[in-house]
Amino acid sequence: MLGRTRRGGRGERGAVALEAALTFPILLLILLGIIELTFLMRDHAVVVSDTRLAARIASTGANAGAGICETGPTAPPCVPANVPALAQKAADSIQRAGSAMPVDQIQYLLVYKANAQGYPGADGNTTMPTSCSGYASCVKFVWRPNQNAFRYNSGSWDPKTISACFPGTGSNALDRVGIQLVAQHRNFTGLFGNYLTLADHAVMNFEPLPVQSCASGAHS
Repeated sequence: MLGRTRRGGRGERGAVALEAALTFPILLLILLGIIELTFLMRDHAVVVSDTRLAARIASTGANAGAGICETGPTAPPCVPANVPALAQKAADSIQRAGSAMPVDQIQYLLVYKANAQGYPGADGNTTMPTSCSGYASCVKFVWRPNQNAFRYNSGSWDPKTISACFPGTGSNALDRVGIQLVAQHRNFTGLFGNYLTLADHAVMNFEPLPVQSCASGAHS
C-alpha cells in the first residue's frame, strides 16, 4: 500500500513537471509578445507625435525664407532657393523633441506642398512617394550620424512661391504643408524580424502672413 502511494506521488510530480515544461515556452512567448507590442506602440506614438509637431512648426514658416545648403565633399547639390527654411525648422523640431524613440531610427522626412488630397504632386495624387524625385515643392531630409542632425537630402521648394496671404484667390489659393515621417522600429525580441517600418503623415494650413508682408508683394 505504501509503495503504491509513493509511486503515485512520483507520477503526479512527473505530470506537473511535464505540464510546466509544455506551458513555459507558451507563457514566455506571450510575455515576449507583450514586451514587443509595448515598444512598438511606444515608437508608433512617437512617430505620430513627431509628425504632427513637425507639421505645426512648418506651418508657421511661410515667410522664413530660404534655408542654408550644406557644403563639403559629401554634401548634396543644391542652391539656397531650393531649401525652404521651414523644412529645416520642422526637422530640427523633431530632433529637439526628446522622444523616447532614438532619432536615428527615423529614416527620412518629406516636407512638401500638399495637394487637395494631402499628398505631394498635382491634385488627384493619393500616393506617398519615398523621395521627392519627380515632385515639385518637396524636399527630403535624412538623419546624418556624423553631424548628429537631420539634413537636406534632395528635392526643391522655392519659398517665394508659397501662398499664405489670407484669404487667397481663386487662381492662387492658400497653400498647405505636409509632413511624411518614416521610421524603423527595432524589434526587441526578433519575433517579427529585426525591423518594422512605421510611417505617418500630417497636413496643416500655413498660418496667414501679416498684412504688411503681403502688401509688400514678397508673397503671393
